[in-house]
Amino acid sequence: MPINIPEKLPAFNVLRGEGVMVMSTEMASRQDIRPLNIGLLNLMPEKIKTETQIARLIGATPLQIRLTLLSMSSHKSKTTSAEHMEGFYKPFSKVRNQKFDGLIITGAPIEHLPYERVTYWKELCELFDWAETSVHSLFGICWGGMAMLYYWHGIEKFELNSKAFGCYSMTNLAPSSPYLRGFSDQFVIPVSRWTEIRDCDIARIPELRTLLGSVETGPCLVEDRSRRALTIFNHFEYDSETLDSEYKRDVSKGVPIQVPTNYYPDNDPANPPSNRWRSHGHLLYGNWINEIYQTVPFDRDSIGRSDSH
Repeated sequence: MPINIPEKLPAFNVLRGEGVMVMSTEMASRQDIRPLNIGLLNLMPEKIKTETQIARLIGATPLQIRLTLLSMSSHKSKTTSAEHMEGFYKPFSKVRNQKFDGLIITGAPIEHLPYERVTYWKELCELFDWAETSVHSLFGICWGGMAMLYYWHGIEKFELNSKAFGCYSMTNLAPSSPYLRGFSDQFVIPVSRWTEIRDCDIARIPELRTLLGSVETGPCLVEDRSRRALTIFNHFEYDSETLDSEYKRDVSKGVPIQVPTNYYPDNDPANPPSNRWRSHGHLLYGNWINEIYQTVPFDRDSIGRSDSH
């Protein structure tokens, strides 16, 4: 089954050209099924690129997905046109009375700031509280996941001496987890961050379990069993060229940056990189969608009630 997104959203034609099944709202309304309502709180500057990356992953399952793009009401995007935001995004203040089967919270390039200094932190905390009774399952990416762990469990992020940047090998630490069905014992995933969450802090919280991790870059995927939530600190959603674009952007600006580890063939930026993580990205997001489908109440209004968890 396809993903249901507005036909005029840039991702629509991009994904259709890639062979991803996409469906307009009008076509979806003719099908007598209950689609999964997945929200995407997109905090990234390049919103169109992130929309496409996430829609590609969650649109590859056999289930019909209705993707709702969300923004912080208290934050105005400086890098995406007002026309795009007004045409495709709903501010959080407009969806407080709605229920979602799943919610994805992206990262944001604000790792250097203490959480409380982020301009929309207060509203994000309100969203976390709202999600407890209005969202069946949460998925936080990079800074978004770190913020979830900080708000709910007091887990701090720590600045790295140098940027974790490249494709790093990860180990499957929980092969029996339903979120890791089909996963290899080891694989690579793009990493791009200046901060880290430490294993010892996760280990002291009984509700948390590290599912994927690395000796080099620490925990990768963490499950919060008390909230049916996942946090991933790395980037299965990245396109093949994303790290290349980040590297060349920093080089052009004169920002000190190392060549991304284990990314370019022969470690040479002149060589085009190949994508070695796409299949595991589809597996993880597909498994997450499947877990939602298997456990969410058919009556969406029942989401958040104590008997639905």
